[in-house]
Amino acid sequence: MRQVLSGTAAARGSALGRARVRLPHALEINEARIAATEVDAELARFHAAVDSVRAEMRQLRERLHGALAHEIGEFLDLHALLLDDPELLSGIDELIRTGLYSADYALRLQRDRIAAVFEGMDDAYLRSRIDDIDQVIGRLHAALHSGRAELQGVSGEILVTDNVAPAELAQLQAQGVVGVVTAGGSPLSHSAILARSLHLPLVVGAAQALQKINDGDVLAIDGGSGLVVLEPDAADLRAHHRRMAEARRERRQLNRLRREPTRTLDGIDIKLWANAESREDVTEAHALGAAGVGLYRTEFLFLGSSVLPDEEAQFRAYRDAVLAMTGRTVTIRTLDLGADKADKTGLALRDEPNPALGLRGVRLSLARQELLRTQLRAIARASGYGPVRVLVPMVSGGEELRAVRRLLDEVLRELRAQGLETAPQLPLGAMIEVPAAALALGAFVGQCDFLSIGTNDLVQYLLAVDRTHEALGELYTPLHPAVLRVLRDVVRIGQRRGRPVTVCGEMAADPRLVPLLLALGLTELSLHPATLLEVRQAIRQCDLGRLRAAAPALLRARQRAAIEDWVAAWLPEAP
Repeated sequence: MRQVLSGTAAARGSALGRARVRLPHALEINEARIAATEVDAELARFHAAVDSVRAEMRQLRERLHGALAHEIGEFLDLHALLLDDPELLSGIDELIRTGLYSADYALRLQRDRIAAVFEGMDDAYLRSRIDDIDQVIGRLHAALHSGRAELQGVSGEILVTDNVAPAELAQLQAQGVVGVVTAGGSPLSHSAILARSLHLPLVVGAAQALQKINDGDVLAIDGGSGLVVLEPDAADLRAHHRRMAEARRERRQLNRLRREPTRTLDGIDIKLWANAESREDVTEAHALGAAGVGLYRTEFLFLGSSVLPDEEAQFRAYRDAVLAMTGRTVTIRTLDLGADKADKTGLALRDEPNPALGLRGVRLSLARQELLRTQLRAIARASGYGPVRVLVPMVSGGEELRAVRRLLDEVLRELRAQGLETAPQLPLGAMIEVPAAALALGAFVGQCDFLSIGTNDLVQYLLAVDRTHEALGELYTPLHPAVLRVLRDVVRIGQRRGRPVTVCGEMAADPRLVPLLLALGLTELSLHPATLLEVRQAIRQCDLGRLRAAAPALLRARQRAAIEDWVAAWLPEAP
């Protein structure tokens, strides 16, 4: 019987398919004991499952290439670290050996023990990491029974589940899954961001989905409105086909923009930079006509290895990115690791009480100056092959920039003394993502050659809201008067001092927010290549003069609703 369930739109697109229902990760396993003579065999069965999951995750990590490798790989690396956690594994071994429990029941007991510790933590971010534990436990449980922990999807299916991990989304799409519906989740979560990059329709927060939908039911989902139709009727099917036809038309029109200029209706050129972390990303950025690479992430060199990459390995990666852009500038961000992105080498602390406020970004680099020196040498050597800029993450004041500048100048002198080719000077920029940096920018902007506003962290820190926290989803918004004023002030300071300002993060990638960013004075955006054409289309529909004239009304808004009304009034038309 037809039913309409409401959720929250998280990734645009329509899908029609059979439901595949996956129940929550909580393990409903009855207590089961084994005989003392079976302990060795049960331990062997458990460790074979661990080895199977490790191999599966390693193979998936190795298959990751292109623009999505960073988003997916980050979570796989974290889950691989959990698989090596002695507290998890030795605890299960001990339950099997001394408690004479089956591996399945020991797995459940250990999960419940760890969950109790996480639930008792004061920090909301750390409490939320139990989802990662559940993902790993779920894989191990599946491997104990089938020998394969990998989530399986079938072509034409729509996954219905409580939540979905970023690492699973690419697998599901490759297997032909056409959409995802979750009972929980947030449109601002990492999974939702990745789904938008994959162009995989996603509806989150459909609270009744697991109660109302059964395996094999036919669903029509609209990732643009958040509606899920169970057993659609003829009118629903016609509406779905219209949306699909419109999406195909939109994609054809967007593809025509690959070589078109990023220029407003009144003839003002806007710079569209691309975010990247691999040669494949850079190749895609070049093909789409990006002005350059506005953010080249270097963490991928550190996250996937148990040893720190040396100067030569880093140099080759940076050099290849520079060569691939054929003369367009590549902005290389220094290492941005922290407890939320812990690496296998132990470089980033894994047990910080509050990772979002801990030893991360430039703080970690300055605490390990030989590491920073090695990275700066590699970047400086790459600058001999084409234009390069250096971007410093998590800056909170001028002292950090001065320290990086001193080290960079030393490195340039050393390399020239060794007869190596480098650029005469490397422009040094600061990421403005800590509120202190935004407020104190006037005092240290003279030390910067350019600025990049990291909106994801800046909004999170300004509003004191974890953007992935489901219960706080309504509070996290870039459309807050304080956010707009900070953006306006950073842009004005940059303009007065002749420093180019780029905005990156989810705000830059959202075509609906293009008029707002242009109105605030921004003329450079850096975003994921997957959304570059959509943002270019939105820019080409804007009249910059009219937007700047409307900026005072935007900045007078005192409530989020008024800002949303302004955005709606200037919403770009669909191509």
